[in-house]
Amino acid sequence: MKKARLIYNPTSGREEAKRRLASILQRLDEGGIEASCHATTGEGDATREASEAIDRGYDMIIAAGGDGTLYEVINGMAGKENRPPLGIFPLGTTNDFARALGIPRHWEDYCDMVIRQETRPVDLGLVNNRYFINIAGGGTLTELTYEVPSRLKTMIGQLAYYMKGMEKMINLTPQELYIKARGQEDIHDEFMLFLIANTNSVGGFEKLAPGATIDDGLFDVIALKKCNLAEMIRLVTMALRGEHLGDKKVIHFQTDYMEVTSPGEVLLNLDGELGGSLPASFRNMPHHIQIYR
Repeated sequence: MKKARLIYNPTSGREEAKRRLASILQRLDEGGIEASCHATTGEGDATREASEAIDRGYDMIIAAGGDGTLYEVINGMAGKENRPPLGIFPLGTTNDFARALGIPRHWEDYCDMVIRQETRPVDLGLVNNRYFINIAGGGTLTELTYEVPSRLKTMIGQLAYYMKGMEKMINLTPQELYIKARGQEDIHDEFMLFLIANTNSVGGFEKLAPGATIDDGLFDVIALKKCNLAEMIRLVTMALRGEHLGDKKVIHFQTDYMEVTSPGEVLLNLDGELGGSLPASFRNMPHHIQIYR
């Protein structure tokens, strides 16, 4: 019988992980997987637990929660030489990565997929000494995902992000950036934000990086030049339809390595979590981990 360590966030997605836990454990057990579980208690806890689970020889790690839980688990696994497959129960507010990978939202369907041991390799991103699996970025608007209180997300879900986004858009300010990327000419300009996408699903926008693929060894980079509020609203509307990449205010290219610096303070967002600040280098790690899919 295979052994799994299930790491779950009891507050994710209106506390859905906590409600579904017993049923998930029973379903896995019936399929020949003996799963023990760990409830996260604070920042960094899921990272430590994932690292320890690998050291203790578990056959698989399972993350149950939102994108933040997944980010922490990835950072506990990615630096290890021996990396067991990872399962993902998308029980958070947005679940961007799970949506991009086509992971079933229904827990029974995903249990069956894990039981069948169906995996696929996916790329990771390495930023200085941290990893991300879906998105990295910087700029004022990217700060909203880690500024929304977890209790508010539990109460009203995706609406919490929309409320914070409206507040942010009113006070957006451009930031001077220097971008050097393999295969591209150097870029120096004022930007509202930059995004480094590993999948097509970013912040609930499924067409923000429509050409991004999780296993091609490349990032899709999108940078929005300085613009006013009216232009920003126009571009957001275009992004909902996937029509923004050709706009003169938008820079888009693919690369496997880039460096970004700024004379000012620019905070980084890694999979919806605060990931330090510039300067930073971003490196694609092809097929670095196996995901049950």
